[in-house]
Amino acid sequence: MPTTLLVSLDAVIVAVTDAAPRLLTVGDALPSGPLDANADETLEKGMRRLVTEQAGLDLGYVEQLYTFGDLRRSPRAPRGAPRHLSVAYLALIKEDAPLAGASWRDWYELLPWEDRRGRAPYVDRHIAPVLRRWIQEAPAGRTREARRLRAATTFGLDGAPWDGVKVLERYELAYEAGGVAEAWRDRGAEPARALPPSRAMAADYRRIAATALGRLRGKITYRPVIFELLPDTFTLSGLQQTVEALGGAELHTQNFRRLVERTGLVEGTGERTTGTGGRPAERFRFRREVLLERPRAGLGHPGAA
Repeated sequence: MPTTLLVSLDAVIVAVTDAAPRLLTVGDALPSGPLDANADETLEKGMRRLVTEQAGLDLGYVEQLYTFGDLRRSPRAPRGAPRHLSVAYLALIKEDAPLAGASWRDWYELLPWEDRRGRAPYVDRHIAPVLRRWIQEAPAGRTREARRLRAATTFGLDGAPWDGVKVLERYELAYEAGGVAEAWRDRGAEPARALPPSRAMAADYRRIAATALGRLRGKITYRPVIFELLPDTFTLSGLQQTVEALGGAELHTQNFRRLVERTGLVEGTGERTTGTGGRPAERFRFRREVLLERPRAGLGHPGAA
């Protein structure tokens, strides 16, 4: 008997407001809904339709993120249930008020270990104990050592460096080790160990959100997508705060400004901020000509500036 396939379109819609990365949610899910196979001309148009219906927002920058179709995406689904295929998109916008039922949520409420801005001890306090128990549960020898190495390189433990792009890998390891509520929900069991205080989402939406944050962190190094989240003119401080918000790490101000100058991504407008109570700061704009000058017009690795 052939398996029924359900196709849905999911939207990871991102904004940065007051130096905080924000994610649009509908209840405990992302904006999502079924593809209208008869009416939606393209998958992207179908996704935009769903976002308009559910949140009342018009999207600008959009790119396809990933297609999620693992057989066991819903471990508790009954045998013979339709297989669920989700085509997810990443959209970057300036925050606006959505329709009732949709709301903006701080991304780091969902993935609190990703915010390293003065909160690096979070991993040691909440994640490391879960991982240590998971390691000790493995048979001694190569299996246990493999777990120890994976935990160290994924979460930056035991002196290993922290790789900001490994967002999905960290969520998947936390899930496997029983460190997020979804893991126990999917097993049909009550949580058997202390969980980090993070908010669960329905289905595998938190995994999709982790995939998007990792993609975005990597992308700002080689594409100027960061400017989709900024107003037409901005200060260098505003640009730095936006990069820090998405990267979850504080940057050295002078090094960051030298990096921005070296990349040639921005140009001064001749205007200055007013009414801020401090020294007026120069306002800049994204210099779009850079797109014609080189194929990889991004900020490089800001943390290494």
